[in-house]
Amino acid sequence: MPDLSPPLSPAAAPPFAPPFAPIERIDGSGPLLVLCDHASNRLPPGYGSLGLPQAELERHIGYDIGAEAVTRGLCARLGARGLMTRFSRLLIDPNRGEDDPTLIMRLSDGAVVPGNRDVDAAEREHRIETFHRPYHTAIAAEIDAMQAAGLVPVIFSVHSFTPVWRGWPRPWHVALLWDEDPRLAKPLIAALEAEGDLVVGDNEPYDGALLNDTMFLHGTARGLPHVLIEVRQDLIGDAAGADAWAARLARLLPPLLALPALGDVAMYGSRAGPVPPLRGAG
Repeated sequence: MPDLSPPLSPAAAPPFAPPFAPIERIDGSGPLLVLCDHASNRLPPGYGSLGLPQAELERHIGYDIGAEAVTRGLCARLGARGLMTRFSRLLIDPNRGEDDPTLIMRLSDGAVVPGNRDVDAAEREHRIETFHRPYHTAIAAEIDAMQAAGLVPVIFSVHSFTPVWRGWPRPWHVALLWDEDPRLAKPLIAALEAEGDLVVGDNEPYDGALLNDTMFLHGTARGLPHVLIEVRQDLIGDAAGADAWAARLARLLPPLLALPALGDVAMYGSRAGPVPPLRGAG
């Protein structure tokens, strides 16, 4: 039976203790910074299952199936840095701006989320302060440290998408989402198409121009090369598939990371500008 108890109030919510932590960092070197916004479907103490059956948390509404395994495999093969969330997107979505109306979903792909139904301003701020903001503060700090070491960070965000959406089979095996900075997106699209066995989407099945999402905050606004990759979930839903995709990306990315254009900070488009402040960040 699902845990139908309501979430604790912000004041009553217990502090984090091992083995649960809101963020995981993977050590590495070089210019590549791999992010995984939706790595986990875990919920912290005090939130139960948000009133959902476990089967709902195992669906794509709970997390990006296979994305964590691809991220770990890619970081291991390339010795890259990585940052991953350790909480479900149903608690709060780290790939949304703090003012986004879909930050905390009350209804997700037909599933009503009882634990989100009565979220008030105080609880919303608690989740931002405890989960969402620390993730973005950690990304910003990692970027700052890389730049202080003389690197221009290249941000690579790993996501996955469902094979079928509302009865329509999605034809793409993989897709690249990007806004106006083409430096990594276009060469990687070309490299994936050259593989010969893939249908590659360009800003499919989603649009990469999402204001204040992870790529905007840490890529567009800072003038850093970046791209978000979406791999179809049936291709990475088991260990063998995720490992194969990590190996493929680890083979394709190094030549692209050496492209001269990726070694510069460069602003693209009218939306690029100063880094938005992270409220509450020290």
